Amino acid sequence: MEAVMVRYGEIFLKSEPVKRRFISIMTENIRLALEAEGLSHRIETPRGRVLIFGDEPRRIAAAVAGTFGVVSVSVCTVTTADIPGIAAAAVEHAEWHLRPGMSFAVRARRSGVEGFNSQELAAEVGSAVLDRVPEATVNLTTPDYEVFVEAREFGGLVYDEKISGPGGLPYGTQGEVMALLSAGIDSPVASWLMMRRGCLMVHVHMHSGRFGGADSEKNVLQNHARLSRWVPGHPVDLLVVDMEPFFEAITALKEPRYRCILCKRFMLRVASILAEERGAYALVNGDNLGQVASQTLANMTVIAPAATVPVLRPLIGFDKEEIIERARAIGTFEAHPGSVGCTVAPRYPSTAAPAATIAQIEAVLDVESLAVRAAGTVRRYRAKNGEVEGER
Repeated sequence: MEAVMVRYGEIFLKSEPVKRRFISIMTENIRLALEAEGLSHRIETPRGRVLIFGDEPRRIAAAVAGTFGVVSVSVCTVTTADIPGIAAAAVEHAEWHLRPGMSFAVRARRSGVEGFNSQELAAEVGSAVLDRVPEATVNLTTPDYEVFVEAREFGGLVYDEKISGPGGLPYGTQGEVMALLSAGIDSPVASWLMMRRGCLMVHVHMHSGRFGGADSEKNVLQNHARLSRWVPGHPVDLLVVDMEPFFEAITALKEPRYRCILCKRFMLRVASILAEERGAYALVNGDNLGQVASQTLANMTVIAPAATVPVLRPLIGFDKEEIIERARAIGTFEAHPGSVGCTVAPRYPSTAAPAATIAQIEAVLDVESLAVRAAGTVRRYRAKNGEVEGER
């Protein structure tokens, strides 16, 4: 019999009640992922392991490997928990991979089984492999091939491949947050990183209208859909806010160099209103220290107080190439995004805007009224399993 074994990481560090809750949420997310792929299955959770049985174990493994909280998965042969049964399965695995002159190692674990220890299990399995493939050699340091064997109270497990997962915490173990999502590279990665830490995600996009690129909203919807693929079975909402009246107001100002700071503060104001309406715990954005003028430490210090809920910045210490690499890996990188620029951005933006000056400008603009007005313009979209269901 074959089964898919799921490994999880820092969940082990939690207290027993928290661990049980996290594992329960993770297995529910696995179930939703497998249902989204149309894969019949049965999930068992013996101590320290999650096992999934089904008719298509390799497809199951591929689907589960994308689930947050999963460190890795393996398709295993399930045997009896004795040395002869485990050794016979290990020999079958080894015969597919070992050739004369190749080296191998047996990695053994034992828990809840009496009569032998891990070293004895590894030695017996290794001897059985050498009997079948005598031209092979043992190399415990840098082998050409590794076979993993486990003796557990529920049975034996034999496998020789590990498929890496995203790790992190199961989606939904933390509270809801609201991520400012744009058509660019950074903000989708920031959203993904917080989803990976278990946060339920809501996206909000500040739509520039005629002040932005023609492809911006299309790309935002695409980013939104792509991110929803990481949490199959879970609907993810996107709130689109009309920013045109605000842009009309700041483009009428004589001094253009503070526009980006005013814009970032305004976005945080509006997003805070929406977060408080939904009961979201925090905002998430793609700020990366020193990347652009509005993200200097001086300007971030001026921008941050505009939010009335905490702001999480998971990319704050990343290099740009690291962000691009992660965007490629999670499927949100777009090499040719089209027209996504902002016509409001000044040629020479301030890198250290005075807080008092910004406050004076905002008083003239009456940004509080503008923010309430903007928050009332929301259009809602929902994505699920990589598809946007349309405006709601």
